[in-house]
Amino acid sequence: MASNASMTHGAVGMSASKTPAAAAAGRLQNIDALRGFVMVLMLLDHLRETWFVYVNVTDPFDARMGLPAMGIARFIVSFCAPIFVALTGLGVYLFSIHHTTRETTGFLVKRGLLLIAIELLFLSPLYWGIVPQPTFWLQVIWCIGICMIALAGLMRLPRPVLIGLGIVLVCFHNLLDPIRLAQGDSFFPLWALLHQRDTILLPLGFVAKTTYPLLPWLGVISLGFGIGPWFRPEVDPATRQRRLLLLGFGMILTFILLRLLNIYGDKPWHAIEGDPVRTLVSFISMTKYPPSLLFLLPTLGGGALLLALFERIKDSPLIAALAVFGGAPMFFYLLHLSVLRILYHSALAIWGPNHGANFGFDNYNWVFVWYAAMILPLYIPTAWFARLKRRRRDIAWLKYF
Repeated sequence: MASNASMTHGAVGMSASKTPAAAAAGRLQNIDALRGFVMVLMLLDHLRETWFVYVNVTDPFDARMGLPAMGIARFIVSFCAPIFVALTGLGVYLFSIHHTTRETTGFLVKRGLLLIAIELLFLSPLYWGIVPQPTFWLQVIWCIGICMIALAGLMRLPRPVLIGLGIVLVCFHNLLDPIRLAQGDSFFPLWALLHQRDTILLPLGFVAKTTYPLLPWLGVISLGFGIGPWFRPEVDPATRQRRLLLLGFGMILTFILLRLLNIYGDKPWHAIEGDPVRTLVSFISMTKYPPSLLFLLPTLGGGALLLALFERIKDSPLIAALAVFGGAPMFFYLLHLSVLRILYHSALAIWGPNHGANFGFDNYNWVFVWYAAMILPLYIPTAWFARLKRRRRDIAWLKYF
């Protein structure tokens, strides 16, 4: 998720006079703040996965059966992955401003391969004590790694073609939903990687779960790269903000219209008689794996609105604090997941399983208690690492984290 942790360092040459929102290290601070904002949101979802791993959460969320608070929280955290992938594409464009195509390609390929290795060799084994068999979870870090490698080629396309490709992948990939392949079919592994969330059987009893099929995410990263020129130093901030507002509101209004029509872009929502809260949850519960058009419209639209807002309030303490998380997102991502796994296995060892083979809490409110308790302890080491990255630019490997 942190694939653009250092991408925008290529904006070092931007002066404060040309770009008022540029941070001292050369980043547009609103981009770092938005990245940090979704990192903080992500913690909420991963706490649910830690202490309520025994609860089966359907995709999309079943508003008729699930806890409404969990459904609303799931919608809130659904902003994380789309915004991160879009910011990855944007970060690549900002990096490319001050680097040659060859340098940008090399960075993308190396960074992409590193992310794939982290997903397979570090993040997946973190869950091997929870799931019943060794599983390679092909999740967001793996997905971003593949998308970055693909973008190394896609960025050579003319900008209108790249944007057109992104729109086609985002808007029309749901037309492929009826195509379902099964284990043993010739192209099943490839189709599971591209569009069909499924399980691929591997040798030695291992399996791979394609949680993040690639096609729509390739569209998202392409569109993020495509809006890159809006963030060039010479673009007036007011012009950029106006474009972001139009884009954001346009996407959200399109989502509302399509969702009301209930005919394309996701599974139908249902009015639940006598329960307006569950009806609302049903309306905002969309398919994430792979992300439907209706999943991407409000999340990416909301990200555009937040970018505009964060640039307008760039001098506030809130933006500065969020930018700390956004300045070292890969570090934060690996840190908080590792801490959560340690906490879970410690609780399991001390108290034993209390929900089948798992340990968990009975009351969902504990997620919010843990959330409030962990923000500051995670902020301190993240701030230290972000300062280290700014101070020690001579350490080459730091830019990959």
